[in-house]
Amino acid sequence: MSTVLLHKENGVGYITLNRPDKYNSYNREMALALQGYLDDCEADDTVRCIYITGAGKGFCSGQDLGEAMNPAPEEFERMVREHYNATILRIRNIEKPVIAAVNGVAAGAGANIALACDIVLASESASFIQAFSKIGLIPDSGGTFFLPRLVGMQRAAALMITGDKVSGTEAVSMGMIYKCFADDEFENESKKMAVSLAQMPTKGIGLTKRLLNQTFSNDLQQQLDAEKGVQMQAGGTDDFREGVQAFLEKRKPVFKGA
Repeated sequence: MSTVLLHKENGVGYITLNRPDKYNSYNREMALALQGYLDDCEADDTVRCIYITGAGKGFCSGQDLGEAMNPAPEEFERMVREHYNATILRIRNIEKPVIAAVNGVAAGAGANIALACDIVLASESASFIQAFSKIGLIPDSGGTFFLPRLVGMQRAAALMITGDKVSGTEAVSMGMIYKCFADDEFENESKKMAVSLAQMPTKGIGLTKRLLNQTFSNDLQQQLDAEKGVQMQAGGTDDFREGVQAFLEKRKPVFKGA
């Protein structure tokens, strides 16, 4: 059985982490398969939104500890670099919207892979846990980068040190994620958003994502200059011309993602 599945439909690349008996715990096979499918979706112009979820009752419970018992230092370094860092950089650098549809537990690296995505949606029964402190590790997969920016330093520190569980509704209220849906509505509502994003001006969304990545390191003048340059690129797209024309003609635009 493949550890990751890919299905393309209606402009969306649906990626499913597929180790349901292990709550989709992350191992090398899954990491490399996920990265391969992300590359596939990035290269495929028919895919205009990427949707990542988990099979069964979990999104991703983090590292498969059976694979990580007593690794040599060089193996430990390779695991972090090749399994996790490479995944996070792909998610952030793909200039298409990436949705994390968190259907259950997202723990450790699983939580931080979700938080690296552009939009995080969760079911009411989902939970987010910075579980690293429970086994004497530090939050990786960009956790120390994304979580303080989402919820503030004080709350991020508390969640990482205590390993407290955060429900889907709590995650929304603290600004960690975008929306939470009732369990029986979650799949339909989250996929509806993915299809909607796939019909939007993909190039403009990708350029927006590029600027959001830069804003963490730019000062105001640098960000204004970056916006100016990127706006020139957005203004040269077919989607921009279609958007203006549709507005003038008082009709719904039909974006092609170009």
